[in-house]
Amino acid sequence: MELKMTIGCAVPREDDISIKITGRNLITGLPTTIEVTSLEILDALKESIEQILVATRTVLEKTPPELASDISETGIVMTGGGALLYGIGESIKMSTGIDVCIAEEPLSCVAKGTGIALTELDILETGGSIKR
Repeated sequence: MELKMTIGCAVPREDDISIKITGRNLITGLPTTIEVTSLEILDALKESIEQILVATRTVLEKTPPELASDISETGIVMTGGGALLYGIGESIKMSTGIDVCIAEEPLSCVAKGTGIALTELDILETGGSIKR
């Protein structure tokens, strides 16, 4: 987790950065320290990032036209820990052609919004909107 958050990336960084990590060598069984670069992490995450891009395009293709139009105009807002991966928004924009931004407090905004929505169920049931 620390590697992904510290040097992980979805696109190559301008300057390749590295971090030293310590763990058990599976061959010798002894603790060892190695240096890992952001390019190595990018390579390790490449398949997962491609799955995210394919899923994003698939959802957009299946989105009703009126909603797709709104998304195209306002952009995609990313939430959760994955939104903090360096370059993920840029990757999604390159893949979809739609602007991408990171939500304020991406780690907690969905939970907070769900909590607010639960206190306003009557408004949601009638199709109204919650203003906060």
